[in-house]
This record gives sequence, C-alpha cells and structure tokens, in this order.
Amino acid sequence: MLGTILYILGIVAAVWCVIDIFKHDKLQPLYKVLLAIAVLAFSWVGFAVYYFLIRNKI
Repeated sequence: MLGTILYILGIVAAVWCVIDIFKHDKLQPLYKVLLAIAVLAFSWVGFAVYYFLIRNKI
C-alpha cells in the first residue's frame, strides 16, 4: 500500500518537473527533451536532482 502511494507520488512529481521544464524559454529544445527523459526515467532521483540543482540555475 505504501509502495503504491510512493509510486504514484513519484509519477506526479516527475510529471510536474516535465511541465516545469517545458515552460522555460531559456532552454534549447533538445536540452528540454533530454532533461524530461532523464526526470521520467529516474522518477524520485530525477525529481530531486532537477528540483535542488537544476531548477534554480535556469
């Protein structure tokens, strides 16, 4: 039960990151696609890296 909830929250967080990535106009399209694939592939880790390291720099 807890695993399912964490899985769903991970998907929601990853989708939120992808939406946030595509909102930025400063990024090149290829970089947006690669970053979105990385975030979706590594759900929680991708979310943490994006939120704490990348989001503040763009």
